[in-house]
Amino acid sequence: MATRIRLQRHGRKNYAFYSIVIANADAKRDGKFIEKLGTYNPNTNPATVDLNFERALYWVLTGAQPTTTVKNILSDEGVYLKKHLLGGVKKGAFDEAAADKKFEAWKSEKAAKAAKAADKKAADKKADLAARLEAEKKANAALAAKVAEKKAAAAAAAAEAAAEAATAEEEAPAEA
Repeated sequence: MATRIRLQRHGRKNYAFYSIVIANADAKRDGKFIEKLGTYNPNTNPATVDLNFERALYWVLTGAQPTTTVKNILSDEGVYLKKHLLGGVKKGAFDEAAADKKFEAWKSEKAAKAAKAADKKAADKKADLAARLEAEKKANAALAAKVAEKKAAAAAAAAEAAAEAATAEEEAPAEA
C-alpha cells in the first residue's frame, strides 16, 4: 500500500496548525495515520516546524510520497539534502564522513542566514521606531507652538481688554 507524508489539520477556525504524519494514500486528511513525524505552525513568523528528522529521513528513503507543502517543509529542514548526500555515499562518490561534513556546513550556513535575517529585522524595527519617535517629537513641537501662539493671542487679548477697561475707567470719572 502506498504511503504519503501529509499534513493533518488541527486548531480552530482561522488559526490552523498541522501535524506532519505518515498515512495510507487513501486515508482521509484528518483520519487514521501510521506515525506522527512532527508539527507545522504557519501562524508564527517565520513558520515553526518541529520535526523528527531521523524518522522523516527513514520514511523518505523507504519511498513515502510527500504532498507539495510537506515536500517544501522537508526540503527546508534538510531531509532531501541528506537523502541526496546518502545517495552519493551509496554510489561511492564520497564517504559518509564527507557527506556529514557537507550537511553540517549547510546547516551552519542556513543558521547564519537566519540569524542575519533576524538581526536585519530587529535593526529595521529599531530604525522604524526611531523614525516614528522623531515624527512624534516634530508633531509635539508643532502642537506646542500652536498652543503657545494661542496663549500669546489670549494674553494679548486680555491685556487689550484690560487696557480698554482702564481707559473706560479713566473716562468714566472725568464725565461724572
